Amino acid sequence: MNDIDFNQPQKVFFIGIGGISMSGLAEILKHNNFIVYGSDIKSSNITDKLESLGVKVFIGHNATNITDDLDLVIHTAAIKPDNPEYQEALKKEIPLIDRAQLLSTIMDNYKYSLAVSGTHGKTTTTSMISHILLEGEKDPTISVGGILNVIKGNIRVGESDFFVTEACEYYNSFLKLNPYMGIVLNMEEDHLDFFEDIKAISDSFNQFAKKIPTDGFLIVNGDIELYNDLVKDVPCHILTFGSNNTQYDYCANNITFNSMAQGSFDLYIKGDKVTTIQLEVTGMHNVYNALAAIASTCELGMTLDVIQKGLSTFEGTQRRFEYKGNVAGITIIDDYAHHPTEISATLSAAKNYPHNNIWCVFQPHTYTRTKAFLKDFAISLSLADKVIVTDIYAAREINHCDIHSKDLLNELEKLGKESYYISSFDEIETFLLQNCVNKDLLITMGAGNVNIIGEELLGE
Repeated sequence: MNDIDFNQPQKVFFIGIGGISMSGLAEILKHNNFIVYGSDIKSSNITDKLESLGVKVFIGHNATNITDDLDLVIHTAAIKPDNPEYQEALKKEIPLIDRAQLLSTIMDNYKYSLAVSGTHGKTTTTSMISHILLEGEKDPTISVGGILNVIKGNIRVGESDFFVTEACEYYNSFLKLNPYMGIVLNMEEDHLDFFEDIKAISDSFNQFAKKIPTDGFLIVNGDIELYNDLVKDVPCHILTFGSNNTQYDYCANNITFNSMAQGSFDLYIKGDKVTTIQLEVTGMHNVYNALAAIASTCELGMTLDVIQKGLSTFEGTQRRFEYKGNVAGITIIDDYAHHPTEISATLSAAKNYPHNNIWCVFQPHTYTRTKAFLKDFAISLSLADKVIVTDIYAAREINHCDIHSKDLLNELEKLGKESYYISSFDEIETFLLQNCVNKDLLITMGAGNVNIIGEELLGE
């Protein structure tokens, strides 16, 4: 692997620089005096920002963009070997690495690197940790998979030894990282187009935990079903978190929710009650996310006062139970949930939120996930009062699964749920305006572009 040394800036090129993660890494290198170029298929707010920082961005992929004087070419996992820039880098024998490899070698420049992993909650927990480190004036470098208001984007370049980022298990990307502190929020079946089953997923998380040095820390959810498999033969310090079990190192007891579904709990550390935590975000899942953030930052030396203040300023990231607005008395929320567990968590939180009926407009994400969890999706979505299902968002896939959104509709109807399949976003908006009433709660849900529906209703 071509190492990244901040003391020896290089000339680098990013294929696919307009992605939210790639752009952040490009910005870190630019801040550290690297000469940065890149390309993407179209211009965007992200590429405009990069250019304002002095990054040269080419629109379109062209072999002529790859020049002989480049030291390194970075590409996303989505870039195929027949990409002309990829091919030209091979021809010129310029070192090529992928995004995860780059992230790993950048992290090596920080003494305290934190990698947040798990099937769900990575962006939120990374954001919570970021708020706490900022409150503690640790000047962290932050790379998060969503838009975090406190840093006005997805990236913040600090000057300290603290670096916090997400670590994704898909394609075993997180196995390329060597963090000082690894966090495992949860572990469930997902990405079954890559993993064979939960055992394979557990094995990968175990390998991730083993990448942490012996003087580092693994912060892990003690309620994980395959906990023993996950921590087997892990040599670093292991600390657990969870609810209603004071044997965990960090525990939430006496959990309650206010009228806005925001959680509050008594925090126990190593069996002793130390304080009460009030969150500004909704749902039980965020109690767990907060516990992970508390445990990790406490072990890094943050005081409870700093932790409480940091969490009190965190009101969520974009697309995570994000309040979008109100139209004709209808409250519109947008959420990124695209796995049955996430859907259940979001809709359970919504039950504690002021509402008449809960409407959920769900856009399934990928064919393989929809087929693998078809019945589970229906059960989770049935927590809403009324459900509208859109077409499946293909993302990276071609439909080889013989699956359609109507199959999900059939499962919902078997459960006796009032549900509709509507393919057109315009038709969905018209339907909602005709059928939602004052004090209804409308949640647009999915990892695709379903958020457009709420934004159109609000005239954004």
